[in-house]
Amino acid sequence: VPSLVAGLKLKMVPVGERVMLNISWAISIDASTKYLTATRIRTERQDYHCNYNPSLASASLDQLEKIWFHYAVNPTYGYNEIQVANLPFPPPVDGNLVYATKCIYIPKTPKTPRVIVRFAIIFTGGVVILIILSSFCIMYKNRTVKAGKLLDYQNIPVVPPHVLLVYPAVNSAFQRAVVALAEFLQLHGGCKVAIDIWQQEKIAQKGPMRWLAEEAKSANQVLIVSPQPSHCPPDPSMSESSIPAAAHDLYPLILNMVASNAKNPSELSKFWVVQLGEQKDKSSCMLPLELRVCKTFCLMKDLKKLYKGLHTCEQIDKKIISLICKRGVSYSENSTLTLRESVETLRGHQVNISKEVTIKFYPLKNYIMKLVCFGY
Repeated sequence: VPSLVAGLKLKMVPVGERVMLNISWAISIDASTKYLTATRIRTERQDYHCNYNPSLASASLDQLEKIWFHYAVNPTYGYNEIQVANLPFPPPVDGNLVYATKCIYIPKTPKTPRVIVRFAIIFTGGVVILIILSSFCIMYKNRTVKAGKLLDYQNIPVVPPHVLLVYPAVNSAFQRAVVALAEFLQLHGGCKVAIDIWQQEKIAQKGPMRWLAEEAKSANQVLIVSPQPSHCPPDPSMSESSIPAAAHDLYPLILNMVASNAKNPSELSKFWVVQLGEQKDKSSCMLPLELRVCKTFCLMKDLKKLYKGLHTCEQIDKKIISLICKRGVSYSENSTLTLRESVETLRGHQVNISKEVTIKFYPLKNYIMKLVCFGY
């Protein structure tokens, strides 16, 4: 059995910014050294098993009485109890294994200025990074909100304006121009157009008066196509196969409707007059008195003005007017060709009629003027 530990020393040793505990123990050099195989060290944290290589018995240590060994461990703050014993253990004394025991107090090491500076640098860097990340988060959130609002605006359905188109029963050339206007507004102008020639079945079921009242009430705008001064006034006896029978009734009814709203500006603003040809003075005797108080558009000159007027987006939030108008419908010059040709054809037809009347009926000019002015 090896001899007991001949000595035990404990010492705090600074290693960089930490404090280590250096454990030193002594081994007696005597006849029992040949039985020594290892030394056990017990600390507050864990146990250590120290082997000797080469063994002390094979080393030439006869001239020494004892030899010291040491090992550094990471201690805990406060009191540390260290126990050291040679292996194999000697016989227990009073039932307890024989350990060399010693205690040492390890205080908390105060932070050096270098440690404080490093901590301050790390803390400041962390705060800066946190501020940057917060800024990015706020920017991303604002961008997401704006994108969400834009997406909501883009998802808003563009409801086409409901337009009611009423015209006098003049002749087939005039009606072709009116239908061309209706087709342009329906196909290229982004409007939902109601016109008698497309809803003859409904008119037959409801009757002209009821149909006109319902359509005028639901319409955003009522467009009344006015005959040009070169035309003769609508004649109930004039009937062409292409002109619906209801057209003879709807025009007088719409004039009465305009007259009944003459003292109501908000309702009167729904009724617009469209002239197919060169713009004439509202005071012309060919323009019915009821229509002289209405806003007037002359085609083709005022086509863009009419188009924009039908898409004013008055009932939509002003913040998204431009978005919806950009996303909404638009028309090209090519889409107006049919309408332009119809209007030009009508104007040519009007010029021919005007010349014919002047040549043939010049002696009856006063009578013709009375016929035109008073609807004889």
